Order: sequence, then structure tokens, then C-alpha cells
Amino acid sequence: MKVVSASEMREIDRVTIEEIGIPSMVLMERAGLSVVKRIKERFSPDRQVVVISGGGNNGGDGLVVARNLFNEGWTVVVYLLSPLQRLSNDCMNQLKICEKIGLNIKVDRIPQKRELQNRIVVDAILGTGLNKPVREGIAEAIERINSVQSTVIAVDIPSGISSDTGEVMDSAVRADMTVTFGLPKLGHLLYPGRSYTGELFVEDIGFPPYLLNSDRIKNELIQRELVKDMLPLREPDAHKGTFGHVLVVGGSVGKTGAVMLTARAALRTGAGLVTIATAQKALTSIQVLEEMTLPLKDTDSGAISNEAYEDVVEFLYKKADVMAIGPGLGRDPKTLDFVIEVLKATPVPTVVDADALYALSAIDRKRLYRILNNKIRAPLILTPHPGEMGRILGLSSKEVNTRRIELAREFSSETGMYLVLKGAPTIVAEPEGYCYINTTGSSALATAGSGDVLTGIIAGLVAQGLPPLEASVVGVYIHGLAGDIGSERLTGFSLTAGEVLTYLSDAFRMLTTR
Repeated sequence: MKVVSASEMREIDRVTIEEIGIPSMVLMERAGLSVVKRIKERFSPDRQVVVISGGGNNGGDGLVVARNLFNEGWTVVVYLLSPLQRLSNDCMNQLKICEKIGLNIKVDRIPQKRELQNRIVVDAILGTGLNKPVREGIAEAIERINSVQSTVIAVDIPSGISSDTGEVMDSAVRADMTVTFGLPKLGHLLYPGRSYTGELFVEDIGFPPYLLNSDRIKNELIQRELVKDMLPLREPDAHKGTFGHVLVVGGSVGKTGAVMLTARAALRTGAGLVTIATAQKALTSIQVLEEMTLPLKDTDSGAISNEAYEDVVEFLYKKADVMAIGPGLGRDPKTLDFVIEVLKATPVPTVVDADALYALSAIDRKRLYRILNNKIRAPLILTPHPGEMGRILGLSSKEVNTRRIELAREFSSETGMYLVLKGAPTIVAEPEGYCYINTTGSSALATAGSGDVLTGIIAGLVAQGLPPLEASVVGVYIHGLAGDIGSERLTGFSLTAGEVLTYLSDAFRMLTTR
């Protein structure tokens, strides 16, 4: 399913109304009826309903909700926050209809808290077009909605949330449920908007499918059906060589757990062979079962030395199908040099994580972009968290989180690399400008080693023949799903990265058997 910005949704509206010929009042009626449907599914008619409407078309949607519930015998009161002279044409038309049927409408008035307490409150104040801070009177109404015990249903998007970034524009309604139309908006999925949206319903109100599926819309949700179609095949006559050989380069003295998690994750994901390449001094701490090892020349501090370059490159050319580099590497200057030279030389797709990302961030940004554009032979999949992304771009992690999709798209387009920007939600970006928004995972995955597991999952999928984009999309979904399963069984407090490995099999089973 595609995900749209406010401007993309406006264009869908415009084409539907002006070029296809579906009147805006028809779309408004269908939008309101879809909200009514959800209210009737959840609540009984003995509940009192308060509809709070603004003066735009979102307010008109709210008036449709009020009228249809009223016609079915519900007790409904409407508070129209805008003076009559400021109503849009469609909102004014809906108001006149409501007045003719005797609906109780209070114009240009903010409800008192007692008038909201224990009611079903329908938020139809602002809609998706908000691009500036909420004005004072509206902010007061929002504060009152949020301050009482009530059930809040937002029409299209909670008022006060930016449709494009999920930012709170000074004040925003906290909804229990949001009913949106045509497609989800970015603000429903990006934090903090995601936490204000509540349960999200996406309703069909008659937009032509070709508009909703247009290639011009370059944001897409990562959902079960998409991932299921991308899973690698497991032919019955296959052998271990069929499923590829992963070289995991990482580990240093005191940091061997990370590289072991990555290797185990690659195997749990279905890779046929995995070799751990690590510093000679760290090798005694590596506990292998199915994995093989490649001892590398090391530094005095027990990290991989730049003198290990030739051994790693030789292995890549002769045996490996994919490399994962970074977990537990450490930041010895000689190790950082090693990372850059290996990335320039690798002939196989490579997942870059952790201290390998630090090695990239230690380079001047202009020089880094020149290296990524001109020196790298094979596809790279970079998997930074917001802090690592911020170091590469020279930004704070807060700014990265605020501009997750924008920055991910820009970086991937400008460098030609694939990007997995971890976080809430994780974003996968590819060089053609498309971004994929993950729908699985939670704060339960905010635990040491979780990123190392993700690196191994993506590498394991590449080893089995998935292209970098598909491996990244499937990888983040599977990783998040395993985390969700583990969190449900162990709670978010107790889930560890090692246990995420355990639940990978359950995640794959859910995708392949339902």
C-alpha cells in the first residue's frame, strides 16, 4: 500500500473531482459514512456523540458523520469552531442540510469539558492540509478534548499533526482511532504522529485505483503480502551451496558477541554457509557451532589491522556471495582504514553496520560521497540508527528523526547506495527515490545486539539471491516481526537480541503458512 504526503493526496483529490468527474460532495458523503461505519462497529447508540468541526472540508466530513448518526437515532451535538463566513463551500452546504433536519449545532463555540466527558468525540477540526502551528482558539479546543475521559475518533488525521512529518504543530488531538481515506498519510506512521493516531483504518471512498497505485507516489508500506511475495525460494533439491556464503567481518577483543549474533542471524535466515573473519586475538572468544572462522592480522589493541586487507579480499573473490562488515569491529585507526579499503575492493554486495559506519562518518562528507559514487564496485546496504546517520550527515539524531524519509531518500539518491535507517519506523530507501516504511517492530528491539541481528538477516537474504532492496525490505519486516512475537511472549522489558534469533523461525512460519 502506498503512503502519501499532503500534496500527493491533494492531487489525487483534484484529479478525481476535476478530471474524473466525481463531485467533491460525493467524496465527502462517502468519507463521512465510512467513519459512521466504524463508530457503529465499536459502540452502541446509547452513547452520546460530540462532533467538533472546523470550517474546511474536514469539518464538512464531520457534519456528514453527525447527520447520518442523528438520522439513525443517536444523540449528537455539533460544535462548529469556525464562524459561518469562513466555511468552505462544501462545509457550508453540509451545514445547511444539517440545519434543515434539526441537528443541534453550536456555531463558533468551543465545548466545555463537561460537555465532552464520557462522550464519543469526533475530531473533524483541521484535516491533512495543516502546515503551520495551530491557532490559539483551536489549540484550546484540542486541550479540552485531551483533558477529559472520552473516546476520540479522528477524521482523516488527528488535528494538529503534520501529514508530511508526523510533527505536533504546537498542539494535537490524541485519538483512539483514526479513519483516513484512500491511502495512509506519512503523519500517521512517523512519530510522534503515530502515537497520536491510535488504531488506523484506511477506507475506500471511490478514488480510482490507478491514482492510488501511481508510480509517482514513492512511499510504500512494508506489509505481509509484499514481503511474502519477496521471500527466497527453498527448492527441494537444493544444497548448502545453493543458499550462499556470508562473510561476517567484525569483532575485536571484548566485542565478539556482536559478530556472533550477526553470523547466527544469517544462518537462522537461511544462508547455507557463514564464515566469521575476526582479529586473531579475539578468535579465542568466538564460540562457533555451524560457523567457520577466518583469523585476521590484528592491531596491538586486538582489533582487525589494515594488514588483513588482502586476506579478506581474497576470500571475497574466491568464496563469499555477500559480506557483512562492522559489528564489534572497534575504532582503532588502522581498523577504520581497513574498512574503507575493503569497501572499495569488495566484489559482492555488502551490509555495512556499526563501527564500519563510523569509519564512513570519519571521512569528510564530500569525499565520502565521491568514494561511494565512484570507488565502490558492488552494492552497499548501509544500516545506521539515527545517531550514526547523523554523524554521516553532520546532523543531530533529533533532526534525522524529524526528517527520516526526506533524508533517507536524499542520501540513497545522491550516493547510489541502499539505506536502512533504523528506528521508529525503520525506513528502507533505494537509489531511484522509493522509500519503504516498515510496519513491524517496537521498542522491545531497543536492546544491545538487535542491530547486529538485523545485519545478519539482511546478509543471509542476499546470500540466498535476493537483490539488495528486496533483502532490506524483507529483512526489516522479519526482524521486527520476530521482535513482536518475542515481546508478546516475554514482554518488551525482557526480550534480548539472542531471543530475537530464537523467534525468527516463528516469523518465517507466520509468513509462509497463513
